[in-house]
Amino acid sequence: MLRKALALAGSALQQQHQPWRTIACRRSSGVSSAVNSIILRSLKDHYLEVSKMTPPPKVSPPSPFTVLKGALDHGGPVLRRTHGNEEISISVMRLANIIAGGIADEEEDGINQLFLHVDISKPGQKESLHFLCGLYPDALGIHSVSLRSKTESSGFLAVPTNYGGPVFQDIDEKMRDALHSFIEERGINESLFPFLQAWLYVKDHRNLMRWFKTIGSLVNDRKQGASHA
Repeated sequence: MLRKALALAGSALQQQHQPWRTIACRRSSGVSSAVNSIILRSLKDHYLEVSKMTPPPKVSPPSPFTVLKGALDHGGPVLRRTHGNEEISISVMRLANIIAGGIADEEEDGINQLFLHVDISKPGQKESLHFLCGLYPDALGIHSVSLRSKTESSGFLAVPTNYGGPVFQDIDEKMRDALHSFIEERGINESLFPFLQAWLYVKDHRNLMRWFKTIGSLVNDRKQGASHA
């Protein structure tokens, strides 16, 4: 009899507390919905603002370089050309995207310095010659020269498995000059800057638009899912 009474009392108490749990759940759901609405409104405003930005004038790459199809949608090579029996590919990124913090000071030429990854390969050779270069509007400098296996990824974060060679500045000056002449003969010089700078602007703009749109879709799906819960 006592056990039955306790059970009934417990059931009554549970029913009394149930409305509080319902209110808390509704309050949490309301806050989440309000936060989602703020995010979606902000994303939409930024998306519209960025979409109105004026792109730079269209610039063509110096002949005989050609733009790889789909280069704007991946992180691989941007330009390609042949030189005799050599195949040359160029990847590019902005200094501001790789220094600590992700943002460079424009006064320190963070926007006007690009990094090039130049791969020069020949048929039948297992390795390619890889140059890491700094590109400015009026100059190009070599940071390093190394050999890379053709099977290795040419992405920016790839780490060569072979010996990377000596520090470039430690190489004999005549050899450094000869290596500069070597890549200049293949069209790797400051004439690439206008195209690559404009190309990076378009790529960054496209990535930013895609980011706003994707985040908005994810938040909106979550909001719709919560409303059906």
